[in-house]
Amino acid sequence: MADDKELIKKAEKPGKDAMRLHPYFKGKIRSAAKCGVRDMSDFAIWYTPGVAKPCLDIKANPEAVFEHTNKANMIAVISNGTRVLGLGDIGAEASIPVMEGKALLFKYLGGVDAWPVCMDTKDPELFIEVALQIQPCFGGFNLEDIRQPDCFHILDTMRQKARIPVWHDDQQGTAAVTVAGLINACKIVGKPLSKVRITMLGAGAANVAIYRLLKSAGADPQNIILCDTKGILHTDREDKDELQSKFKEKWQICLESNPDKLKGGAAEAMRGSDVLIALSKPGPDTVKPEWIKSMAKDSIVFVCANPVPEIWPWVAKEAGARIVATGRSDFPNQVNNSLGFPGIFRGTLDVRATTITDEMCVAAALELAKVAEDKGLREDCIIPTMDEWEVYPREAAAVGMKAIEQGVARLKFTHAELLKMAEKIIKDSRDETKAMMKEGWIKPFPPEPEE
Repeated sequence: MADDKELIKKAEKPGKDAMRLHPYFKGKIRSAAKCGVRDMSDFAIWYTPGVAKPCLDIKANPEAVFEHTNKANMIAVISNGTRVLGLGDIGAEASIPVMEGKALLFKYLGGVDAWPVCMDTKDPELFIEVALQIQPCFGGFNLEDIRQPDCFHILDTMRQKARIPVWHDDQQGTAAVTVAGLINACKIVGKPLSKVRITMLGAGAANVAIYRLLKSAGADPQNIILCDTKGILHTDREDKDELQSKFKEKWQICLESNPDKLKGGAAEAMRGSDVLIALSKPGPDTVKPEWIKSMAKDSIVFVCANPVPEIWPWVAKEAGARIVATGRSDFPNQVNNSLGFPGIFRGTLDVRATTITDEMCVAAALELAKVAEDKGLREDCIIPTMDEWEVYPREAAAVGMKAIEQGVARLKFTHAELLKMAEKIIKDSRDETKAMMKEGWIKPFPPEPEE
């Protein structure tokens, strides 16, 4: 019991530190000059009258915008705050700390310049219209924390209409990292991905995307059971008319999965399963220990709700799970989107890809899995950590090569060229932050408060 209290205390610490340090630093990002300023006369180059020449060059040759401006490395992190982490609809302003944090991760881990754009609207059509109107400034869009089914409609529509890559991290990012971890977990327990029986708890944007990417990576949809808040998905559900009209993605899953039309809830869905992938209601009592006990031998449990997993990982292990992953950095096997989006966008931007395909996401997942495998797989180490900086250039090169292979890249390089390019950009970005801390341009952390 004492150990449990210590673990819970450790789990609560990041939130306490966040409340102390966010107001201390008053934000996590700021703009900075990229060009040199030798003296005031340089502003005749960077602004008027000299700036007119690159403006006219872009007017005559639209692709020149990538050469004259930061567009090639600038993305917008866009949200309306309708489904933030595990907090729900907290609004646009309350979502800013998350979007600033995302922008910081983009910069430090991927060398990508990112800026929060939080829209005060719940109208998906207005959201799309505003985003499309501001796209000239950006090389890509990262959609974030948008409720379903709006998130599906917004992503699909913007991918069709935008001239730049559009990505929804809660869908594609979570999926890529989850699939990477599952590939390695299956290797450890000696069960091929194509054969394992998978239960998915939660039918939000993340799990719907994970389901789609699992298929692309080789999982058999007929071995998958997915549960939403009303129970197991199948074609005889009482709400099937609503699913067909309002939740087409979930209805597609009904058509493809659960061929035996198993009914019930999470307890029934998990019985005999090899894998649980839960992205549902924050716990710690959303998933019961007895449900874990009913799973197959050497079960793999991904409980990734934020800020608290559906079941504490040590409780899941006590109940019989062999491998447990969560979404938290303070536990082993963190299924962390931050392992995905910085490198994936780095590779996308480096080849000026026009979109981010599922195949590019699978390429990222396979490379993530390979990085961990190269270092040695263990039950508590199925996926790389954010400390392993080589993850990001390797992932970027894999994504860029897949974009070139699929014909969605404007620029072409060899794998070696992409890897070298990404390594330099990412290293420079990390070194820049360290230098600013050393010189005091970022103020030092305050001392820890006394207990």
